[in-house]
Amino acid sequence: MHDEEIIEKNKKYWDEHADLWFGTTALPEYGVRFPTEDELHLFGDVRDKRMLEICCGSGHSLVYNAKKGAKELWGIDISRKQLDNASKLLEEKGYLAKLICSKMEDELDVPKEYFDYVYSIYGIGWTTDLQGTFDKIASYLKRDGIFIFSWHHTLNYCVAWSCDERKDVFEDDKLVMSKSYFDESYFKMPVHDSEIVLCNRKISTYINALAKAGFVIEQLVEESDKNSLEAVGDIDPKTRKAKMLPLSFCIKARKL
Repeated sequence: MHDEEIIEKNKKYWDEHADLWFGTTALPEYGVRFPTEDELHLFGDVRDKRMLEICCGSGHSLVYNAKKGAKELWGIDISRKQLDNASKLLEEKGYLAKLICSKMEDELDVPKEYFDYVYSIYGIGWTTDLQGTFDKIASYLKRDGIFIFSWHHTLNYCVAWSCDERKDVFEDDKLVMSKSYFDESYFKMPVHDSEIVLCNRKISTYINALAKAGFVIEQLVEESDKNSLEAVGDIDPKTRKAKMLPLSFCIKARKL
């Protein structure tokens, strides 16, 4: 599929299913079975800071930073339905944010070298142009500005539980490689009554693209949350998997 086809297919999914994801994977949460901002403190003090969220979804992360005292909030999302939900939520909570319906791959109608923070919670992985997106994000940030983003960990899509399909049961604590770590081709994934199209990029792909865009990485978090790591007894497959490998990752980078 061409990039524009992928973008339109994913946009259609979000316009039709936005309500099902209302409030999910938003700050203080970074991702699946992953430590929260309340534990990691990647943002630090955001009082009086200008902040731009890429793929702002239902607006819950914007509200989170508004409560922390952010001076100015901007959010972009490809889905008009998502932005409608975000606008309603912000109004209900008594906060203001400038919301823009746009693709992150496009040059956004936002000021350059203006923001103290640009961030994206489980959104960056949707881009069809990683380098171009990182280059644009760097242009929106002030010097020494912070870029924070989280996404599915690459290994999450590369390994799966070994399973006896005849009995539909999992073998004890045995994960197998189901996909090459080096395969960065796009793939279709069924979700609800529809499907999405994603690319499972290597961690090094994100790191090298950040470096090329002029960022220095301050922190890379590959971890599972404490509850998952300490879970015992009859636990669900996703938690069992999180005890053995990270399902999500998060990077904090600074613009040089």
